[in-house]
Amino acid sequence: MFDSKSLTEKQIAMIKTWVDDGARLPDIQQKMESDLGQRLTYMDTRFLVIDLGLELKTEEPDVVDEAEETNTDEVSRNELTEDDIEVLPHDATSANVNVTVDEIARPGVMASGRVTFSDGQGGMWYVDEMGRLGVDPDTEGYSPSESDILAFQKELQRAVG
Repeated sequence: MFDSKSLTEKQIAMIKTWVDDGARLPDIQQKMESDLGQRLTYMDTRFLVIDLGLELKTEEPDVVDEAEETNTDEVSRNELTEDDIEVLPHDATSANVNVTVDEIARPGVMASGRVTFSDGQGGMWYVDEMGRLGVDPDTEGYSPSESDILAFQKELQRAVG
């Protein structure tokens, strides 16, 4: 386990600069090794940030115009909230949507996996460190149908429940 007390004032200032510049935990972990020669686990990096009293910046949501806001079919890189999952209609069909869960979540997220929609298109789903659900489609610009979105949410509930 890494001890943050072993860092010099200069090293601490360098880490603070990284955080001020918008570095995320994986970025800090990588810079600790490349710039300071300290190999840390992801968890050690989290503890380091906490020990130093640093607060990571979160990206501000993009301003969405009214036309985009009403488009419920768009899932690519949009975030779905827990509320979206909880209000699923019970009659949503999910036979044509397949959801898998990664045994080990990808770096920077709490949970992740893959989804394949009824038309054969797929992507990676994830729950970020703030608890937000998102989908990163394999094909840029792809948007599944509303029924596929509902089926995905229902299948995800089953897979992680």
